[in-house]
Amino acid sequence: MEITAGHVWTIVAAALVFFMTPGLALFYGGMTRAKGVLNMMMMSFISIAMVSVVWVLWGYSMSGGDPLLGGITGSPVPSFALADIIGSEDLLGAAYGGTFAIITVALISGAIADRARFGAWAVFVPVWATLVYAPLAYMVWGGGLLTEDGAVGSALGEAIDFAGGLVVHINAGVAALILIMIVGARQGFGKDPSQRPHNLPLVMLGAAILWFGWFGFNAGAAGTAEQAGLIWINTLVAPSAAMLGWLLTERIRDRHATSLGAASGAVAGLVAITPACANVSPVWAVVLGFVAGICSALAVGLKYRMGMDDSLDVIGVHLVSGVVGTVALGFVALPSEGTAGLFYGGGFGLLLTQVVAVLVSVLYCAVLTFVIAFVIDKTIGFRIPERDEIDGIDITQHAESGYALAGDATGSFTPGRHAAGGEAAAFEPGRSQPVRG
Repeated sequence: MEITAGHVWTIVAAALVFFMTPGLALFYGGMTRAKGVLNMMMMSFISIAMVSVVWVLWGYSMSGGDPLLGGITGSPVPSFALADIIGSEDLLGAAYGGTFAIITVALISGAIADRARFGAWAVFVPVWATLVYAPLAYMVWGGGLLTEDGAVGSALGEAIDFAGGLVVHINAGVAALILIMIVGARQGFGKDPSQRPHNLPLVMLGAAILWFGWFGFNAGAAGTAEQAGLIWINTLVAPSAAMLGWLLTERIRDRHATSLGAASGAVAGLVAITPACANVSPVWAVVLGFVAGICSALAVGLKYRMGMDDSLDVIGVHLVSGVVGTVALGFVALPSEGTAGLFYGGGFGLLLTQVVAVLVSVLYCAVLTFVIAFVIDKTIGFRIPERDEIDGIDITQHAESGYALAGDATGSFTPGRHAAGGEAAAFEPGRSQPVRG
């Protein structure tokens, strides 16, 4: 078969989405302390490695194979190792779908920055991708429970989730919440000023890469030029409006509009428009983004009051804005693009469908994530020791430091205790001072 423009676009879109995970590594890495930047970035990179293998061997098949368990998941057998689609253009779809699986898992890691065993995370990633991500992708996109032919979809109508509000963002946000409950808060959470972001330019660069890649994330599955144009404009304007909403909230609440707020606001808007990008008009994309930016900014501010150490605001950004964008479709979905929302005369049917889809996704992810994380925590342990956390997770988990600075920024360290080879010579007790964001 001759390669077409559509094939080329799928290749480009898949590459854009793949590039989002290294962008996420930069975004998250800059938000951590200097002594945790490498570990944070490694959590994204190991997600690429683990999920890629899982996806090729059985994850792709589970996301679209023969139904199992009443439409909860697909069978891992039909497309095991992609054997049945070799020589087919379906490989392009498998490649594109795999990049979504990778970044969904990587998103979760930001909630447990600075305190999770790298080995425990490396076990969690493939198990969660297998038991949570692939089944939910099947339920929403692969012909399962929430689709037109599924048990819930046939009764209430098919849920709209064009690019991953349910499958990616709500899924990752709920998983982050469960992991926080099991792993617990960082030492000094809410009190230690060194836990502020150590490199805001890195955060801004990561956010820019995420935004760039998101055009492939949202528009990669566009079926027509008209649809692609609508998605592109919405992916531009919703995060822009969300950034303004977040900065306005900061200005009113804190009297300062911050660079971290600008980056986080843009991501919140990207999250909110993800499920709705092909089904709302640009003007509603502006409203949706603005509301999402405000809601996420307010949600992030609650974590200290609630004592919930969502280190890099996965819940406040991805869960909250994911719910906002998914439920908003029940009000503002365009009739020309499918089922109409309430404001376009569609009644309450789509709104009910979207709310039920959110509840099903939240419940499924919460239960399975709790089981996975609980077993890992009770066997190999999810949390690093307190002393290792104080010394710095980079040096204790990886025997490396992100920066070689005079009066290093890695925190206290005992020579010879964690580092390999000549690494210990770079550290002198008593000289280290934490970087203050």
